[in-house]
Amino acid sequence: MRIPAHSVCTAIRDDIVSGVFERGSRLTEDQLARRYGVSRVPVREALRTLESEGFVITRRHAGAQVAEPTEQEAADLLDMRALLEPLGAARAAQRRTEAHLKVLRGLVRLGQERARGGAGEDLRSLGGWFHETLAQASGSPALTALLTQLRHKIAWMYAVEQPERPVEAWAERGAIVDAVARGDAERARTLTALHAERALPLHRLKRPDRERVRVSQHAVNTASARN
Repeated sequence: MRIPAHSVCTAIRDDIVSGVFERGSRLTEDQLARRYGVSRVPVREALRTLESEGFVITRRHAGAQVAEPTEQEAADLLDMRALLEPLGAARAAQRRTEAHLKVLRGLVRLGQERARGGAGEDLRSLGGWFHETLAQASGSPALTALLTQLRHKIAWMYAVEQPERPVEAWAERGAIVDAVARGDAERARTLTALHAERALPLHRLKRPDRERVRVSQHAVNTASARN
């Protein structure tokens, strides 16, 4: 069964974001094909996609390697998110479906429960799902794709601490959902901008440690290939 390039792309991107492949490390097609248990063809396609996203660069006579964004480029990611997330929330207030609202309200309710119980790792995942769903509710595939790419890159470049008062952070998300449900685009935009601004001090730039990349056999999850 042929593994699609997008599954290989997701696997390589996840390994870049998590630090398995350090910034600046070389990526060869043979190495990646062995790691993920695939042929070189989907690897080649995946590297092209990752280059277009800014995770990989290709140098003449040197091949592909993980990109090394500057601190300014990393800071620009947060600035772009601060502009695009409020826009997405405003669009969501105009275009959301009842299904979007149901998921958003469920995530807020679960996030508030976990926040009161102090489940930090759960909160990180729930927060990501919340903002992903809010972006999808914008009804704009292009905007959703941009925000998804920004989230990946921010997770790659920054370590994000949990807020001191996670219950308040989830109350802010709940207020955003209320504005979206009422169709109040400007309030949704304003609340989302404030939420993003309050999260800025929680971001700490990661410093690559330059240790040799450890490459081991790591098969791609083929479940998505069967769907």
